[in-house]
Amino acid sequence: MTRPMVELRGVHKRFGALEVLNDVNLRVGPGEVTVIIGPSGSGKSTLLRSVNHLEKVDRGSVLIDGELVGYRRAGNRLHELPEREILRRRARIGFVFQNFNLFPHLTVRQNVTEAPLSAQRRPRADVEELAARLLDRVGLADKIDEYPRRLSGGQQQRVAIARALALEPKVVLFDEPTSALDPELVGEVLDVMKDLARSGTTMIVVTHEVGFAREVADTVVFMDAGRVVEQGTPGQVLDAPRHERTRAFLSKVL
Repeated sequence: MTRPMVELRGVHKRFGALEVLNDVNLRVGPGEVTVIIGPSGSGKSTLLRSVNHLEKVDRGSVLIDGELVGYRRAGNRLHELPEREILRRRARIGFVFQNFNLFPHLTVRQNVTEAPLSAQRRPRADVEELAARLLDRVGLADKIDEYPRRLSGGQQQRVAIARALALEPKVVLFDEPTSALDPELVGEVLDVMKDLARSGTTMIVVTHEVGFAREVADTVVFMDAGRVVEQGTPGQVLDAPRHERTRAFLSKVL
């Protein structure tokens, strides 16, 4: 069996008395697209943030390409890595946020080049060339010297996708990337994400866009109350769900 690009093993996470992730197990193969659906508060975003160690798990482990995220193993114990090493490893994981999170004082070009230059210490000429290529890929070559405030929400999110790809990551995480957009702008972002999926980018996407999941996902995961209730192909989970909770959720969103 091919080693998974992303693997969560028995992951638990609490915020006080609230158990947000309860024994979550997940495997995402290289080049696969996993879409996570479920009601608000089901743990979807916390799961994503655990993948790149923005949230520390209480129990269990997260691995990217076979390597622990945030920790090193010594015998049977895990020791958290120094912050510099965590940042270095996090640079292998692209993250596209719900609200874009672009730096308003930087141009589009600077937003895309900032992390490869500062976190990865790559040559400026190479990074500038990569930024131009990525912005062309997401349809924004003509906006390279604009500031985020002069862009629509859909354009800002496409810049955010280019910024994530500039790290040349092993996996890209998307946390409800279209939920902050006006309805007429959703399609332009989903089109870019579909192109990424077709190109073999490993992706984990939290979204309410069931049509996107049906068209693009290799695996659909339904979460509720911090648990993975069921997972399978889009046909299995979306068209013939086995669990009543999944059926109840889908009846409200389809």
